[in-house]
Amino acid sequence: MVRRVRIKDHYAEQRIFSIRGIVAGVAVALLLLTVAGRLFYLQVLRHAYYAELSQGNRVRIDPIPPSRGLILDRRGVVLAENLPAFQLELVREQVGREPAIDAALAQLVSIKLLEKEDLPGIKRSILSHKIYESVPVKLQLNEEEMARFALHRHEFIGVDIRTRLTRHYPFGPVAVHAIGYVSAISESDLSRIDSAEYAGTTLIGKLGVEGSYEHDLHGTAGYRQVLVNAAGRPVERQGAFTPHLETHPSVAGSDLILGIDMRVQRVAEEGLAGKRGAVVAIDPRNGDVVALASTPEFDPNGFARGLSVSQFNALQNDIDKPLLNRALRGAYPSGSTIKPAIALAGLTYHLVNPNKPEFCAGVFHLPGSRLQFREGKTGRHGYMDLEHAIAKSCDVYFYGLAATIGAQRIADFLAPFGYGRLTGIDIGGEKPGLLPSPEWKKKAFKRAADQVWFPGETVNFGVGQGYLLVTPLQLAHVAAVLAERGKSYRPRLVATVRDATGHFEKVAVVTNPPVQGVSEADWDIVLKGMIGATTYGTAAYTAGKGASYTIAGKTGTAQVFTVSRAERLTDKVSERLKDHSWFIAYAPAEAPEIAVAVLVENGGFGSAVAAPIARKVMDAWILDRDRGAARSTVPPPVPPNPSPKT
Repeated sequence: MVRRVRIKDHYAEQRIFSIRGIVAGVAVALLLLTVAGRLFYLQVLRHAYYAELSQGNRVRIDPIPPSRGLILDRRGVVLAENLPAFQLELVREQVGREPAIDAALAQLVSIKLLEKEDLPGIKRSILSHKIYESVPVKLQLNEEEMARFALHRHEFIGVDIRTRLTRHYPFGPVAVHAIGYVSAISESDLSRIDSAEYAGTTLIGKLGVEGSYEHDLHGTAGYRQVLVNAAGRPVERQGAFTPHLETHPSVAGSDLILGIDMRVQRVAEEGLAGKRGAVVAIDPRNGDVVALASTPEFDPNGFARGLSVSQFNALQNDIDKPLLNRALRGAYPSGSTIKPAIALAGLTYHLVNPNKPEFCAGVFHLPGSRLQFREGKTGRHGYMDLEHAIAKSCDVYFYGLAATIGAQRIADFLAPFGYGRLTGIDIGGEKPGLLPSPEWKKKAFKRAADQVWFPGETVNFGVGQGYLLVTPLQLAHVAAVLAERGKSYRPRLVATVRDATGHFEKVAVVTNPPVQGVSEADWDIVLKGMIGATTYGTAAYTAGKGASYTIAGKTGTAQVFTVSRAERLTDKVSERLKDHSWFIAYAPAEAPEIAVAVLVENGGFGSAVAAPIARKVMDAWILDRDRGAARSTVPPPVPPNPSPKT
């Protein structure tokens, strides 16, 4: 067998090699062209765009939060200011994902800078902010806490101490329910504010003036550009920090000047010390709130520092409810403070002869019924006319007068005084109270049997009992309307605004529709009765004794629970079941400058408890030696807003 040897085809191999070389060369050329095209695109066509991005990598935009506006009283006394403080903040972008955040927070708990019970809320706050925002986790560190963190600072990435301006209230709890407070920005706050405008801001107004005037107080945020390294920290150049590349300064918030006189405010709160109650004093000539006190109070500085869950729960669950603004939100029967208005209704409808004496035997018998309505504290008054019925607060007289007028007409007459409606004060949270009527009852109750308005309910209506509910602010407003003989002004806390340039702008006085149809002679009769209350009537020895000016007032005792008269006059009734004590007044009676309403919960008779407090408040306002300063709502130069029943 012959074996054939295959001859190698060099030509074919060379041709294959050449083809492969050409293909490879083309591929390389295409790749080079692609790279060159990409480089051209990046460095020529998109140069400006990527230059800006690269600048962003080395330049950090730091927000400059505005300095919050001051709050001052009518004399220029600072009620809310800004002080520098150190707070612990976390940047999520630098810390990392959720496990890293959890670890960082747990580490802060271990070094006793945070409480474990507060972690869920802190974490929600962190996650609700943008990833690059610096979020406060601990407000207002003290020296010990700062030293403790400094020892462990190397263990943390994205957590650091920053200097901020924080809110401070020099008088602590005084006037807190009027001023309000600030606290950390919450998730609900973030949903309604411009996050860019609040960048770098950690506190926001919550209640009172702080909350209602947040837009004015906050100001306008600024920013600055800072050169940073890869770790995001400012770089140094020749041993010093690189200057800011560009800075847009923030604009401070406006200062608010209140109608409150802090001296009168403190007198009001001292009078309520140890009691649950409220005092509201109004200038009847323009609606300025001179004092607004609600006790017990709380220290707003705690909210600015940041309350723990346990601390907040202790406040919220306190049986005395210090967080409740009783002046605006406490709804109570008015008691006999309603009698001047009932008297005016009877006179205006021509249903009562003011000079005709009516006999008070201590009991009122409802016509056509076996129901009896008893007199209050004194038992019986004998014969008395309308003026003396007001001064002595005779229930029997007003039982009969109310039955004569009728419930619907009473309700119609009382409405313009402000009963059953919001006064419109310039802070939130106000309750409207309740002005009942037969029409109201038909709508309020579901069962037909409950919709009937009974004559006995009208009788109770005439002495401020039954369904009627009022707030202390409403009664102060009613007293102001009585003082101005029907003229009505919307109550206001803020009287003047001073912007960052120092320009003062007065807040406009808002006039409400007046009480119409009441003659001057009828106003005179009721005024005499209210003056009689403080000269020979129910408040003669508590509100009017020794006064150097004339006071027009009316005591009131609002029954809380149905108890016997004998029980009310003894100590057998539990303290929280006792009657509420009321007193309303205005002075000087001939030319009123102040109208006051005082409520003391479960205080008993208004003449004994509430009236003396009102007298002290009026004395503080009227007998002040520096009368001009007391009345002024544009104070002298103030410190500038710093940067960082009866």
